[in-house]
Amino acid sequence: MAATISIRFFPTFLTCEPPRPSHSTGFPLRRWAAPTAALRASAASKPPPAAEGKRPPRGITKPRPVSPAMQALVGVPEIPRTQALKLIWAYIKQNNLQDPEDKKIIVCDEKLKNIFGGRERVGFLEIAGLLNPHFGK
Repeated sequence: MAATISIRFFPTFLTCEPPRPSHSTGFPLRRWAAPTAALRASAASKPPPAAEGKRPPRGITKPRPVSPAMQALVGVPEIPRTQALKLIWAYIKQNNLQDPEDKKIIVCDEKLKNIFGGRERVGFLEIAGLLNPHFGK
């Protein structure tokens, strides 16, 4: 007994038919990816994440008191580590303190020497570690 197989069960690459685009992306839609009514209802009942409010900053994003040497550079008594590092990099770029031959090395001026423990030259990977003593707990 001969079995007949319908062409609709074969993938499109075997039938030589081009895939039918269903969206602007040009890819065919998959039926199993469409959300069901139950999923749409549960998604509609949840408030958007922005409406819940932000969680309080913690870790390196929490503002901490800084030493007087750091205050002279960043200009504020409390700042998160992430923002302090951004301000230090902005100061380095603004005053052209990178070594012209090796941009990974920072040539310190007086303000940076106070922060980096009196060192003349600092590698860019060392900066975050050298900031630790300037942040209170």
